[in-house]
Formats: sequence, structure tokens, C-alpha cells
Amino acid sequence: MTDVSSALDYWPSPPPWGWTADDLDRLPAEGPNGEPDFFKHVELIDGALVFMSPQKRFHERMLFGLRVALNAQAPDHVAAIIEMDVKLGHRMRPCPDVLVIDAQAADDDDRTFYTPDEVHLVAEVVSPESEDRDRKTKPFRYAEAGIAHFWRVENNDGGPVVYVYELDPATGAYGLTGIHHGRLTVPVPFPIDIDLDKLPR
Repeated sequence: MTDVSSALDYWPSPPPWGWTADDLDRLPAEGPNGEPDFFKHVELIDGALVFMSPQKRFHERMLFGLRVALNAQAPDHVAAIIEMDVKLGHRMRPCPDVLVIDAQAADDDDRTFYTPDEVHLVAEVVSPESEDRDRKTKPFRYAEAGIAHFWRVENNDGGPVVYVYELDPATGAYGLTGIHHGRLTVPVPFPIDIDLDKLPR
């Protein structure tokens, strides 16, 4: 194992040995030049550190609203959370916007990431800077890891549109099962009925 401080000696280039998923738990609070909270919002995508830009109010509103709505309907064995990492592999540790995970895992306040077998649903709220990651890279990786359900939330003139995908076990890829405007009603991963225009704020 190589020390993270040694890796930062190569900053802003990645170290020759590359970043790993476990490195995210060892990153310092400050940046290489003393910047506060420099690594606060970072994820690892195919071995590259990706810094998440400041988000618009729509993004924050969707995260909060979906979390509250999902938890209001979720059975006791699962819980909805926001912005927590999923360790998909040695060099893959994305931070989905919304997750539905095992309640037992959610109760552990010391956790910094979850594993795919603990995750029932991931949802990404698309921002202009994350379009390619949220529409292409992340769904492919989530499906590859076996996460059964994926939602992509897009901003359509200020209102949410939710694209719902389910993993096809025969192909290992996601298939689109519905595009939801105004109301989201699905039977899996548990019965869900959400008025998208009246999400909690």
C-alpha cells in the first residue's frame, strides 16, 4: 500500500501507481496547497479523482425530496440516503446522489461507503457538468456491479423527469422500464408512488 501523502507529491497529476478506492478514506482534510475542504466532494471514476462542482438548487431539492419521499414509503429493511460512496471495485468508488440501501448498513454511522450487495437502488440527478458520467459511465458501472435498479433524474424546464431502469440478468445491462413525468409509480425495489411535482422541499 502506498501512502496518500506520497501520491499528493505528484499533484495535480495522478501518482504513477494510480488512485484506489481505499485512498478516498485517507485523503487529507486540506488540499495540496492548504485549501480547506479540498477533498470534501470527490469521487473515484475509473481511477481518476473527480471533483463535484457546486450544485444548483434543483439538484439539492431533488436529493432532499426523493430521500424524504422514499423513506416515507420504504419497508423497514431498507433506507434511503444521499451522497454516500459505493465501492464498485479497486479503482471505482462513485458517490450516487440518492441510494436505497439495507437498513442495517444505514444504521452504522461509521461507514464511509457501501458495497453493491447492500444497495438496492441508485439515482443520479443530472447536472450540466455530470451529463456524460450520469448518463453513460455510472449506469454501466452500476449494472456491471449488479445493482438491480437505477434512476436518472433530468431537469425539464424546472420539473423532474425520472428515467427508470432495471437490471436484465440475462445481459447484465440496464433496460429502460419507464419515463415518468409528474408522478413516479413503480413496484420495485418496493412499491413506490411519488408526486414529482410535490416533492418535499
